[in-house]
Amino acid sequence: MRVFTVIGPSHSGKTELAKALATLQEPEQKPQQATGVAELRAFPFMDEAWGVIDIAGGVENLATAGPALAASDAAVVCVSADPSAGVLAAPYLRMVEEAGIPAFLFINRMDQAAGRVADIVAALQTYCRHNIVLRQIPMRTGGEVIGAVDLISERAWKYQEGQPSALVAFPDSIHARERQARGEMLEALADYDDDLLEQLIEDRKPLTEAVYDVATRVLQHNDLIPALLGSALHRNGILRLMKSLRHEAPAVEVAAQRLAADGQPLAVGCIGDLVKHLGKTVVVRALSQPVGAGAQVGGGNLGAMTQLRGEGTAAKTGASAPAAGRAAGNGRNPSPSGSGDLAPGDIAQVVKSDHLSLGYAYLENRAAQLPQWAQPRPSSYQRIVTPVHDRDDVRLTAALERIAEIDTGMQVEQDEISGHALLHLQGPLHLRRILGLLSDSFGIEVGDEPVPPALRETITRPVTIHHRHRKQSGGAGQFADVVLSIAPAARGSGFHFTDEVKGGAVPKGYIPSVEAGAREALKAGASGHPVVDVQVTLKDGKHHSVDSSDYAFRTAGISAVREALAEAGSVVLQPIMRVEIHVPSVFTGGLVPVVSGMQGQILGFAAHPEAAGWDVFETLLPVAVQDQLCSSLASATRGTAWFSSGFDHYEEARRTSSAAGGGR
Repeated sequence: MRVFTVIGPSHSGKTELAKALATLQEPEQKPQQATGVAELRAFPFMDEAWGVIDIAGGVENLATAGPALAASDAAVVCVSADPSAGVLAAPYLRMVEEAGIPAFLFINRMDQAAGRVADIVAALQTYCRHNIVLRQIPMRTGGEVIGAVDLISERAWKYQEGQPSALVAFPDSIHARERQARGEMLEALADYDDDLLEQLIEDRKPLTEAVYDVATRVLQHNDLIPALLGSALHRNGILRLMKSLRHEAPAVEVAAQRLAADGQPLAVGCIGDLVKHLGKTVVVRALSQPVGAGAQVGGGNLGAMTQLRGEGTAAKTGASAPAAGRAAGNGRNPSPSGSGDLAPGDIAQVVKSDHLSLGYAYLENRAAQLPQWAQPRPSSYQRIVTPVHDRDDVRLTAALERIAEIDTGMQVEQDEISGHALLHLQGPLHLRRILGLLSDSFGIEVGDEPVPPALRETITRPVTIHHRHRKQSGGAGQFADVVLSIAPAARGSGFHFTDEVKGGAVPKGYIPSVEAGAREALKAGASGHPVVDVQVTLKDGKHHSVDSSDYAFRTAGISAVREALAEAGSVVLQPIMRVEIHVPSVFTGGLVPVVSGMQGQILGFAAHPEAAGWDVFETLLPVAVQDQLCSSLASATRGTAWFSSGFDHYEEARRTSSAAGGGR
């Protein structure tokens, strides 16, 4: 079986395209696996078994695309026929380039195209390091696209509603434009083939089959991105795209090699789901050798497998015929023999294999993490979730662990303050999906709330306090006398304790107890937040040979520091995060007022060194505005940008109290 993934912006027609491709031969073909963000269809095409994975649009779903692309032989980036929407494809073009996977560009909805195809390609080229090469040009009548001319075969095809295009006579009016576009395509291909370059220099017309061979080799080497035209809704241009995939997409061995950095993988997981009464299911694709139920994969034995394949001629016979035409000899006989094992390239749904999780390629005895390009973007949306019913507390923890195994975009940890589950997510839509899964698959109702910022306190002036702790209640009493000074320290320096006691006024054995008391008192200041960035110095004191003890000096340290904090006055510190925003350069200028409105400090921006058309925008922002940044960024960049953040420092937020007078 051969597999490809369809990705692209929301509302570009990806699902319609995947459905149209899968139903070319069998109109009633249904999805074999659907999770809400990924849909898999297995189908036959020209005596070969195929699988297409459709990934829902939106940057929040890019985490799902990583494992799918890792299991694919090629990608199809589906975009709308609108130059102004070209920037929406930027995250997807960037992802396929980072993956190094051969990709086709399908310009969808050509029936609605008002502008020039060249303008559409130019808008997309801004965000792609690879040269995008048109393989077709549209035929128009009265401004309406009625078909396309193939620039390699130089044949004209007229679109037919719901049917394959019809071969028609080459219109005289398009000859000049076709020659120009074909020349540009050949020049682009000739950069990677000396024979073709020589023919062009000598003004000789290359053979059609020779051009197809060069196009196949260039795609498999991931040198160029060919662009095809059509309309998935009307089934226009679909057969040409599917034939191009069949002839030009590489064999499964290439996909296996992309994942072989840590050893040759046996299989890879591409889609995960949680099914009621069935549990966790993982769709796996065999890569380098046959894999069967019970086989050692990923450090454990595979459970029951249900092979997913099209119900065409190849699947019904149990063994596919060799690929015909230019695909012959490429090692693409995808179906297994009657043994029940998965042959390299085949896919199956696996159950009762708890050791399998998404985000990994599976070797025989272990799982290897997928490459960096297949990993999710940093989780920038955080929520604390709590069960509505206390009885579900333990069940919620177990359920979240199960979901994390099939959702690489979510990480779970425990909130330090509340003790509840803290979710790191891709965005609000991702949260909604997780809450729905908890309710539908586990019957757990939960509430969510933002993570409160981890505020701190500090002081702004030094204070000296003399405190005597004395208690007599019969028998041995308690006595400790200390003179402490507390002073502000450099921001970010934390807590420092020193002593300047002379003459043994406070025995050295008791000094650590004073420090312990000071640390205890600093756990909560006047506003209830931990106190940081202070220097506490034990200057003097007294002790009693009978009544003094570690406990007494610890208690004296606590009381003295609390009195000093009350007298010095405290200010609240808010955490400031350093934010790195990855944004298409066309939106960079618009981020300045967005960040300024959140009281952010702009550090600067620069072109991304490897991603065409992208900038890296750096700023300092209060952590309290992180949720606001998520929504504002989506609005300002049409949902294309994403960011990572990390703690940078604390800075003063507001003054809570003030005190006059000096220390005693």
